[in-house]
Amino acid sequence: MMNAAVRRAASAAMTRTARRHFADAAPASSGMKLNFNLPQEVIYDGATVKSVVVPGAMGEYEVTANHVPIVAQLKAGVLVINHESGDPEKYFVAGGFSLTHDNSTTDVVCPEAVKVDDIDSAAVQSNYEAAKARAASAEAGSAEAAEAQVEVDVNRAMGGALGLNLA
Repeated sequence: MMNAAVRRAASAAMTRTARRHFADAAPASSGMKLNFNLPQEVIYDGATVKSVVVPGAMGEYEVTANHVPIVAQLKAGVLVINHESGDPEKYFVAGGFSLTHDNSTTDVVCPEAVKVDDIDSAAVQSNYEAAKARAASAEAGSAEAAEAQVEVDVNRAMGGALGLNLA
């Protein structure tokens, strides 16, 4: 009998301690720090931003100051950087990873990124059609078919970022 009461009391004390630890762990901050890197370029290095909308492979989500730590694989889509003032910055990313730390810092690493405003919609449409043709003519299950399908998917996502309906 006594052991069960001691276990319940210890469990309740540990829960209160853990709850207090997590509540106190987040630093007081009006913004979050963003590191946004490509292999050939650093776009942001410790910049203070309001939030970042991440195109996660498991779904889109927004990171703000004091966000719970999370690691996510990125899918092709739009990464939105919201500054304290001014218009949001939108980048099309072909994939990558995002790592949010418990100190309100988020690292985004992508193999490629381009500002949405810099994308040529005619080129996206043309590349999409060419990739669809390559995918249709490739042998099923071949490396060529897989590469063509990746191009189709990336160009479709890029078209979606521009408001194009590529089908």
